[in-house]
Amino acid sequence: MNQVFRSKTALVVGWIWMVFAAYNAVDLTVRYSGPASMVAAVVLGVLTVLVFISCLRPAIIMTEEGVLVRNPLRNVFVPWTGVDEITVSHVITITSGDDRVRCWTPQTTARERAMAVRRGKSATTGGTGGIGGRFRTEPVRSKGEQAAAEMLAGKTHADWVAEQLEERAEAAKRSVAATFMGASSAAVKEPVTATAGEPASETAGEPVTATVKEPATRTGLMKVTWSPSAMAALLATAILLVAAFIV
Repeated sequence: MNQVFRSKTALVVGWIWMVFAAYNAVDLTVRYSGPASMVAAVVLGVLTVLVFISCLRPAIIMTEEGVLVRNPLRNVFVPWTGVDEITVSHVITITSGDDRVRCWTPQTTARERAMAVRRGKSATTGGTGGIGGRFRTEPVRSKGEQAAAEMLAGKTHADWVAEQLEERAEAAKRSVAATFMGASSAAVKEPVTATAGEPASETAGEPVTATVKEPATRTGLMKVTWSPSAMAALLATAILLVAAFIV
């Protein structure tokens, strides 16, 4: 099952704009008044395309085979065994060999980082209140809430997403290594018998053991492609601009 990570704020803003744009598109169609309506439609269309490629399209998708990064104009796919390093500054950066991709979303702002640091300090205190009068106040958080707070202490959403990606990549690499070790063990234990008519080149009494070639630790590197949906949106915008000039 695929997991999708994106900015919730950008998603909400994007869909609000889409509803607003759809309403205004219907209104412009019903009350069409010539060149003025066409210019308004072009402006609305350009803004809608910008919102689509910057707010609705970007995402990080974890699939069974690897991680798919959807940036505004391009799609970047990295197989799990091809992930070398994941770093987080204000954006998540995935490195594969000599290539790297900076993920458009989720991003970390300075304010969000500061709030994460304050959460980390609060988590260390256990969320307890101060001493009021003669008696100590009860903890504000339950045990489950305290455990969740400690897990997220000092982490932003981007940090948490990066951890999920790292864990998935490490699990895939361990699975490949375990498969190779199992194949190697089976090949060493199972002797190869010569068929009739074939001279035995080995010493008598010594079975021929099959050799297993070590598989590559990578199943592929970073693959970058242009996004068909983004290209179609840009093409539609260009058509609107041409139509506005013609009219």
